[in-house]
Amino acid sequence: MAGKIKLSRRERIKKGIRKRITGSPERPRLSVFRSNKGIYAQIIDDNGGITLVAASSSEKDFSAKGTKIDQSKEVGKKVAEKAIAAGIKEVVFDRNGYLYHGRVKSLAEGAREAGLIF
Repeated sequence: MAGKIKLSRRERIKKGIRKRITGSPERPRLSVFRSNKGIYAQIIDDNGGITLVAASSSEKDFSAKGTKIDQSKEVGKKVAEKAIAAGIKEVVFDRNGYLYHGRVKSLAEGAREAGLIF
């Protein structure tokens, strides 16, 4: 029962965030999804409805060991490197209803370190 309440709360927060945040071709949206085992990041152009760049901790070529926070930081760096290679320098950060804490914060810091601006 507590899981359903937690999920519905995150969905409500997510809707509030998405009312204010949209990704444009000039400044796409960096969306984060967190599961128990991994973390996923996508850079999305909402006008076209397409994913421009994606990275996750479950990719075959992902080799970071350590805690989930360390892995999140590496995913942030990887998504930023792919974005810069695709010509994307500025993004809008979408925490997707999660608290800006722990793995989500670590991913954002990793992306900033690798050169993304948000």
